[in-house]
Formats: sequence, structure tokens, C-alpha cells
Amino acid sequence: MFSKFTSILQHAVEALAPSLPLQEDFVYHWKAITHYYIETSDDKAPVTDTNIPSHLEQMLDILIQEENERESGETGPCMEYLLHHKILETLYTLGKADCPPGMKQQVLSFYTKLLGRIRQPLLPHINVHRPVQKLIRLCGEVLTAPTENEEIQFLCIVCAKLKQDPYLVNFFLENKSKAGASGSSIPVRESISGKLKEPSASSASDTGQTELTGEPEAATNNETESTEQTSEEPASVNTLNISSQSEAPANHPNQDYNLVNSLLNLTRSPDGRIVVKACEGLMLLVSLPEPAAAKCLTENTALCELLTERLTVFYKALPQSMDPLDIETVESVNWGLDAYSGKEDTTAFPGKRALISFLSWLDYCDQLIKEAQKTAAVTLARYVRERFFVSVMEPQLMQTSEIGILTSTALLNRLIRQVTSEALLQETIYFILGEQREPETLAGINSYPLRHRLIEHCDHLSDEISIMTLRMFEHLLQKPSEHIIYNLVLRNLEERNYTEYKPPCQEDKDVVENGQIAGAIDLEEDPLFTDLSPGNRLSADWLSASPPQTPDHTKSDGKTEVHKIVNSFLCLVPDEAKSSYHVEGTGYDTYLRDAHRQFREFCAFCTRWEWPGAPKTFEKCRLDAAFFEGHFLKVLFDRMGRILDQPYDVNLQVTSVLSKLSMFPHPHIHEYLLDPYINLAPGCRSLFSVIVRVVGDLMLRIQRIPDFTPKLLQVRKRLLGLDPEDAVIDHSTLLEGVIVLEEFCKELAAIAFVKFHASTTP
Repeated sequence: MFSKFTSILQHAVEALAPSLPLQEDFVYHWKAITHYYIETSDDKAPVTDTNIPSHLEQMLDILIQEENERESGETGPCMEYLLHHKILETLYTLGKADCPPGMKQQVLSFYTKLLGRIRQPLLPHINVHRPVQKLIRLCGEVLTAPTENEEIQFLCIVCAKLKQDPYLVNFFLENKSKAGASGSSIPVRESISGKLKEPSASSASDTGQTELTGEPEAATNNETESTEQTSEEPASVNTLNISSQSEAPANHPNQDYNLVNSLLNLTRSPDGRIVVKACEGLMLLVSLPEPAAAKCLTENTALCELLTERLTVFYKALPQSMDPLDIETVESVNWGLDAYSGKEDTTAFPGKRALISFLSWLDYCDQLIKEAQKTAAVTLARYVRERFFVSVMEPQLMQTSEIGILTSTALLNRLIRQVTSEALLQETIYFILGEQREPETLAGINSYPLRHRLIEHCDHLSDEISIMTLRMFEHLLQKPSEHIIYNLVLRNLEERNYTEYKPPCQEDKDVVENGQIAGAIDLEEDPLFTDLSPGNRLSADWLSASPPQTPDHTKSDGKTEVHKIVNSFLCLVPDEAKSSYHVEGTGYDTYLRDAHRQFREFCAFCTRWEWPGAPKTFEKCRLDAAFFEGHFLKVLFDRMGRILDQPYDVNLQVTSVLSKLSMFPHPHIHEYLLDPYINLAPGCRSLFSVIVRVVGDLMLRIQRIPDFTPKLLQVRKRLLGLDPEDAVIDHSTLLEGVIVLEEFCKELAAIAFVKFHASTTP
């Protein structure tokens, strides 16, 4: 209490007395601090009961005032004094000893304010960055320490300074042998007091600074002679040659990055605010462009382990069974704003707290890797793949429990939607699909087990698993990575060996006698159509609905006229099986706007892949190679072939994935999925040919269902919410499949039109 009164009285005297020159005032306050250690014998009194905090604050104010009165970049005498006499070294020693109690907080606060408020660069000076290095090592040593708040503020200001001048990070990459010998075995009070009581006459008379700043740790510091000499050089920052500093660690293979280590320690704090600040500091450090720092960060620190260990802990804390809808619809999370109160949440569900924690940390990993220096980002992402995706998620995805498969697939789907960093997205894709790019074979579809299992799940006995897995692939296809579409589809279409090449001749340009397109599938020879008599009205009407071949059906550029493609899809479903024209607002034109928007989005990230504008010429294709559409398209085509017998929700998801595939602006994808006029090689099928077979099957079934058209219209109205669901309708699965088929054909027609229009518009 008495010391506080003395401090107040001192401030009053200073306010009334004539102001001293800044340097004398600065030295006065520093001498007042040093005299405390000479004169006091009470080691137990807290620092807040002394004048030390006030003197430190005054010293800081003087330094700021001095800088404001001088030209930018010019070092004043007070700053020269602080640098030349190693005041920061001494303060570090006092802070390390925490003498008097609470001194460590005062020292951390002084360092933080000095670095944050002084505009001129201080860190390049050895008498600044060396004590800063030592103080960094003290941070995070003890969790829940009373100095945690000051520690994180100090570390974050150092990170911010390095962000401003990234080359300075080289001063903070230390040799392990050097960093390990930073402690002194001599008691701090004895070391300091012994020197204070025998001051040099010249130093005392000139500056008031005693040998207090003679380094008490020098005896145990394994520093080179050249480094010691450097500490005695003039203190002007402008005279330093940064690039020639002996501490730059470019050639040191074994280094400590204590700034990262201290931040990592503080991420384990029980105080959420401290954790967020530590994570922010790490994000600043990983973004520094210095290659040596990036290498040290990923190889010599525990940052990689931190990311994956926490992902693992949060993932394993999730319930074994969760509703996929809850996982899919839980609100988006930002890693720094993870403040969730289950008591206040009216939409809470079991495991929501754990799910938000997992997604929040995933968001942090994603953002950290996005901001990271390129080589560091690649290393961090690969580590996440190996230590989390493969080790933790893959066994969950490969299990046989239907509940477990559903939950893990829903989590994978959410992860895909959330990841945005290029490096982590690539590793996620490699984890799901593998890195193979050579054409698939039917015998080798199991070469990457996880990919094989996930694709098989698209045709699972459980409709829920099928829908969730298909949805996962749909979201995957919308990610900006060429490897996704290449691995799933394009690698099997490269040689165009799904076509049967016939040199053009005059006969191909003529309309064949039975009215069918030259080279098209002969429906009357297909086993599915053997029950149809030539005079059957349905078969005749449907066959004649296909657009007739005209001499100009192909343009000089080889593209089939778009209106013929559009009509081919629109006429696939016979009139007896159509119901959209009975309901307003369900015409083909309603799909054009959506197709235009989606195609523009796909083109936005496909342009940088430098895809060809035209199909590969037949002369360069290996047409004799056996064609296999690939495991993914095989499963999709198989499911499409069963559209009349599958639940409505499954059909919607299958057609949604196929429409996304059709959107890709690659000529081979367009040809294979959207051109009805290609000459398919024997034994090959295309999307159009699959739909043709479905329609053939439908024509057989229509004849066996009485009042087919009224029932179809009733089902459509029910699906649109225009009709009550009380009435029981026979063959509802078939009727719903017919409606999905009609809408899908209209959607494909719209996509074909939009793609053709885009390719012909300059």
C-alpha cells in the first residue's frame, strides 16, 4: 500500500517538475528498476506492490514519444540506449525468474507493447531478436499459467511482425543444441545483485547503466565468438546487413522453431480464447513464404500431429449412429466462432456438440492449409490424408454395418462439401478415388478398394446408403479438380473405342427404308422388343417419333444439329407415357435456365484444364481396344436401366448424378452421353441406348396397366403436392419412374441445347 502511495506521489512530482530530456528521463526510470534489486530484500512481495510496472510504462511512453518526434526510421538516443545496453536481455532474465512475483507478466507486456507500438523495425537487431527468442521459449511451458494471456499476446505480436517482414523468420529458426542450452544454473538474484554492487565507474557516470546487462546466461550459451562480437556493434538498425546474419539457418538440417512450439503448447489451454489466438498465430506462421521456415515447420515441429490428432479425437467422439439429415443440414461452422450452447439450441440432436467441434476443427485445418506456403500446404495435407483419412475414416467407410456405413458416408459427404483448400482437396480426392489414371478394366475395378467399395455402395441393398453415396459423388463432381472426372469417366473415353468407325459414304446420308437413323440401334432386333407386333400402334407411333435422318444432319464441323439431338431426347418417351403437358409449368423450357446456370458454373473451373474443343480424331484413336465404360458409369447405367422398379428418391439421385456428368464440357463426354447419333461399337452402351431399352420395357408394361394415363397424372399431381395422398394407386413405383424418366429426358435435351449454344457463341 505504501509503495502505491509512493508511486502516486512520484507521478505528481514529475508533473510539477520541469521535464527532463527524454534520454535522462529514460535512464532515470531504468535506474529506478535496477536499484530495486540492489536495495530490496523482500523477494515475496508481488511486483504490483512495487514501482516497477509504472517505470516500465514510463520507459515505453518515452520511446513512443521519441519516435513520434523524429523522422521515420531514425533511431533516437533512448532506443539506442535500450539496444546497446541489452535492457531486453536483462528484462528477460528477470521475467524468467519471475522476480519479484508477477514480473514475468510485466516483461511479457513490455515486450508486446514495444514490438506493437514502435513503428521502426526492431527484430533485425540481435539485442532484440535474441531476447525475444529466449522469451518465446518461456511461453506455453505451463498450462493454465497466470501469464497465459500475456504469453499469447506476445507470441501473436511476434507473428504479426514476421508477417510484415517474412525474411525475419530466419532469426527464429534455431539450432537444437543452441536452444537446449538457454538456461543458467546461477540464481538470478545472485547473478544480478553481484554485478550491481560493483558497477563500472565509467558506465555509471556516463549512462547510469551498470553491468546489470552483462548476460548472466553467457556462460552456458553455446554461441559463437562472432555472435558475441556482433552484440557489441553500434545499435543503429540501419547499419545491419540482414542477409549476412550468422544466425540465418538455411543450411541447418536440425532446427528448433520455438515460436511454433510455444503456440502449439498454448493450443492445449482450457481457455478457448487462448486456443483461438494460438491458432491464429500458427496460421500467420504457416503463410510465411520462406522455404526454410516452411520445411522446419512441417519437419521439426508437432504441427502435423496437432492437426491430425485433434481431427481423430473429435471424429471418434461422434456417435456411431447419426441421422444423415442432421449431418447434412447442421449449420456451417467457422473455426474461430465455435461457441455452441446445447441448452439454447431448440434444434439440438444427439451428438450435435461433438459434430460442430469436429467440423470446426476441420474448417481450421482447411483454412490453415489454404493459407500455408505451397510446400508446407502439400506436406500438411498429405499428413492429414495418411494419419486421419486412411487411418481413421477408411475403416469406418469399409465396414459392413449399414448404420455405420450410412453415418460415415454422410460425414465424408459433409467433409467434401466443406473442404476448399487446393492441397487438402487433392488429398481428399486421392483418398476417395486413388491416383490411377490409366483406363479401367472389368477385372481390375478392385485395384483401389475404397473407390470400389464406394461405387458399389451406389447400388447397395439399402436405398439410404445408395442415395447418400450417390449424393457424395454428386458433390465430389462439383469440386474444381480435373482428377475427379478423369478418374471416374474420362480415362475410359480417351480412345473413343465406344464407337464403330465407318468411313462416310453416300448411303449413310440417305434415309433408310424403315425410317430409322443409319447406324442407330435396331429396336426390332432387340430382345426387349420381340413382343411388339409390327402393326402395334404404340410401337409404330413411338418409332416414328424419332427424328428422321436428313442429308444435312451433320454439319461440316462434325456436330450433329442440336435440334435433332433435342428432339431425340424429347421424343424418347411415347406420348401415352407423358404427363407433364397436363400440368402447368413443367415444360422443357423450364430446364433451360437451370442448365444454363449450371453449365456456366462447370465451365468456370473447367477452363483451366485445357480440354480439347473437338473429339480426338479417329485416326489417332485405338478403336480396336476393348471398351469398358468404367465402374462408375457401369453402376449408374445399371441403376438407370432399373428406373421403373426403383424408389422415387433413388431415381432422382441417379438422374441428378448423370445430369452433372453430362454438364462437363469435354467433347468425349458430350459425345458419349448426349449424342444419340453415334455408331456404338458392338457390345457397347451409351446413356441414350440405356434409356431406349428402358422405354422399350415401358412400352410392354403400359399395355398391362388399365387406366395408365389417368393414374400417371394422379401420381404426378401427388408428387407436386396438388393431390391428397390418401388414395392408393397401383404400380406407383413404376408410375413415379415414368415421371422421372420423362423429366430426365427433358433435362438432357436442355443440357444438350445449352452446350451446343455455348460452343457456337463466340
